[in-house]
Amino acid sequence: MTRRLATLDVFTTEPLAGNPLAVVLDADGLDGAAMQAIAREFNLSETVFVLPPDEARHRARLRIFTPTRELPFAGHPTVGAAVLLALQDEPVADARAFGLEEGIGTVPCLVETLPDGSGGRARFRLPAMPEHLGPGPEPEVLAALLGLEPGEVGFGRHRPSRYGTGPRFTCVPVASAARLDEVRPVRAPEEGDGLYLYAVAPESTGLAFRVRMFAPEMGVPEDPATGSAAAAFAGVLMQFGALGEGSHDVTLLQGQAMGRPSRIDLQVTVQAGVLHGVEIGGAAVLISEGTLRA
Repeated sequence: MTRRLATLDVFTTEPLAGNPLAVVLDADGLDGAAMQAIAREFNLSETVFVLPPDEARHRARLRIFTPTRELPFAGHPTVGAAVLLALQDEPVADARAFGLEEGIGTVPCLVETLPDGSGGRARFRLPAMPEHLGPGPEPEVLAALLGLEPGEVGFGRHRPSRYGTGPRFTCVPVASAARLDEVRPVRAPEEGDGLYLYAVAPESTGLAFRVRMFAPEMGVPEDPATGSAAAAFAGVLMQFGALGEGSHDVTLLQGQAMGRPSRIDLQVTVQAGVLHGVEIGGAAVLISEGTLRA
């Protein structure tokens, strides 16, 4: 059987940057084992499969796979699939709002497409707030793992922590962006976690961080852009960032160490001292279209 297939680069406006994504359209009839085999064949950080929605008012249902496992939610597949689906719609609208059904719940998306059909931008709201999973390992443990000095793990009020948005992450503050760039891909000390490292971005103003994410257990030695980790990072900022009332715009720069520069726009909303809303946004560019024979 042939199925429509597209690839996009996500969290970038430039082709051959950002995080590459494969999207299999017309995925009805594929079971989980077949989807996993196809994701392993593409060997990208994630492959997304588009299915008819369970509720007709939503745009589609998504299943998301790394080369080794299925995920209940991931950010760059959500952004990339949302842009692609908006481009597929006839007539193509300048802006569209719709829901995508994922394992974490229904994800509301707002999508703007480019007039030439080459891509667009998507923004989505997280249907559930990041879950605090406890403190991270001691700085001495992380420093030995990462090739850092213990004093280079942490800055300001920031200390290692663990947060989840479906996928789980050990989040590690690094004292300088220069030392962050020197870390080699490594697995998290907590089994099943991705390892999310962050440092203040010296080249940016406002709330901006350089970040890296390693998840070799999921078949992803290093990821160029990780929307689910960005969503988890909202919990980190709420815990350590002393955020006041209202909305806060955060820029996350990822992928530089891999030659795949990416930008993730994170918005965190605080109401009555509580994390109330998390939105993730970014651009995606269409790279290829074809057919999958599977």
